[in-house]
Amino acid sequence: MPAPSRDSFGSLPDGTAVSRWTLTDSTGARASILDYGAIIQALRVPDRTGRAANVVLGFGDLADYLERSPFFGALIGRYGNRIAGGRFELDGTAYQLEHNDDGRPNSLHGGVPGFGARMWDTAAAEEVEGGSAVTLTRVSPDGEEGFPGTLTVSVRYTLAHGRFTLDYTAETDATTIVNLTNHAHFNLAGDDSGTSILDHELSIAAQEILPVDTALIPLDSPITVAGTPFDFRTPRAIGARQDDPHPQFVLADGYDHCYLLSGGRTERPRNVASLKDPRSGRTMRLETTEPGIQVYTCSHLDGTLVGTGGVAYPKYGGVALETQHYPDSPNRPEFPSTVLKPGDVYRSTTVLDFTPDSA
Repeated sequence: MPAPSRDSFGSLPDGTAVSRWTLTDSTGARASILDYGAIIQALRVPDRTGRAANVVLGFGDLADYLERSPFFGALIGRYGNRIAGGRFELDGTAYQLEHNDDGRPNSLHGGVPGFGARMWDTAAAEEVEGGSAVTLTRVSPDGEEGFPGTLTVSVRYTLAHGRFTLDYTAETDATTIVNLTNHAHFNLAGDDSGTSILDHELSIAAQEILPVDTALIPLDSPITVAGTPFDFRTPRAIGARQDDPHPQFVLADGYDHCYLLSGGRTERPRNVASLKDPRSGRTMRLETTEPGIQVYTCSHLDGTLVGTGGVAYPKYGGVALETQHYPDSPNRPEFPSTVLKPGDVYRSTTVLDFTPDSA
């Protein structure tokens, strides 16, 4: 396979040059990664006939990412999802973060600008068996966005044999909290299809979700998915119960909930979800080490954002499947811990396996 290629993707207002890395693999898949925000700008995979399309929402120019991106493809940190009140305590010290959640009193996705709007350094770009990989790194200084400790982070994107793997690591010099994820929005019909994902078939290995309050912060206890529009234990169209009056569904204008994955956190990635576009046959099987998936069906899209294919994104034009620890974990001792201490290494892996069906 050819080594990853690098081209220019414009410059930041201060003149900093932004690069785009392109990975290719043995199946004809191709991934485009920016060193701004460690963003997955495009991910082209074949359908059942071999026709490739970009299956993640994104922009064709840097200005759109700087001015209007709703976290498209961005690496999210230090803390993916929400922290209630933007406040948490560690070892008896209280930390206050910025409220940046569309008027809700929460810290969202690590604050402003967060990891998804920072420059990353390229540590390696290499060929691998059946494909190619690129590793990006950055050092988040003590106090950045209000978080304690200097955090050294790396992410390795590998595309090989139709599998796109995200490997995260992080180390700290002082006790802190870490919850990294990627905010890719998927549409397996192609980002230029102009269609919603409501007919995509989704399955998730989860018996429960975390219900939320009006600020989208988890309530005290999980609820079972059985008998609700949140039940994807067997494959079902995302829009099959679009008009369901379930109060949680109405509250979030669709899906914006954390699914508690069977088995919790694991050392090795295991198969936890699948997404399929029946028309093209493109199927994405998702494996992760994480204990949860935040499912968000892009109810904010309204046709004003235009993607890489020159087509506007409609409401429900994508679905985010964010593998992560649970929202507000720093304030919820009953949740899996997101605390990272000096001497320990944070590790997280998510794999997107693209295998089109044959019929």
